[in-house]
Amino acid sequence: MRLLVVEDDNALRAILVKRLKADGYAVDDCDNGTDGLEFASCAPYDAVILDIMLPGLNGLEVLSRMRAVHNECAVLLLTAKDTIADRVRGLDLGADDYLVKPFAYDELLARIRALLRKHTQVRSPLLHVAGLSMDTSARTVTRDGRSITLSAKEYAMLEYFMRNAGQVLTRDQIADHVWDNECSFESNLVDVYVRYLRGKIDKDAPQKLLHTVRGTGYVLRGEEE
Repeated sequence: MRLLVVEDDNALRAILVKRLKADGYAVDDCDNGTDGLEFASCAPYDAVILDIMLPGLNGLEVLSRMRAVHNECAVLLLTAKDTIADRVRGLDLGADDYLVKPFAYDELLARIRALLRKHTQVRSPLLHVAGLSMDTSARTVTRDGRSITLSAKEYAMLEYFMRNAGQVLTRDQIADHVWDNECSFESNLVDVYVRYLRGKIDKDAPQKLLHTVRGTGYVLRGEEE
């Protein structure tokens, strides 16, 4: 899943980006509201982590302009302890949640997971497609009770497929949600990782779950057409 971090504290932003990438998220980042609004307008982010106190446009103005053009991406505001009025205004402007600084990284992760569940209409941390199961809290995957070990990027791709099970996803859609702007993207990278996933989730299984839709992309589903 793809995230945008807009935070002007360079040290905090660097730590967040590093840890979120290590946890399998595709992450873009910037240090001011003007760039943040441009980023948010140019890529289909699954969630934006948005500081309120920013140079250029502040976070509330960025949020207001996003919602004005019907950008419904999940937004988590980062706020200072003494900005209750800003938190209230942020929620009224359409923020999905807020987190008060300083915060624990594990709490940030939990709130991101909750936002992703809310915006994909999947309320449980457990995702299921036929015999394939993913626990997004524990970051574990099993197929018919067999544990499957995935790389961070494989996990991110599978989570995107499972949150959109039954929907045909184009290569561009998959790339936009699994890779960030810094990736040196190769035209066949999606196909390569789909092949990796098939080798792990469909290997030796009588029912194949990850299907190619010729000329379009891929779909994860529990039944053959």
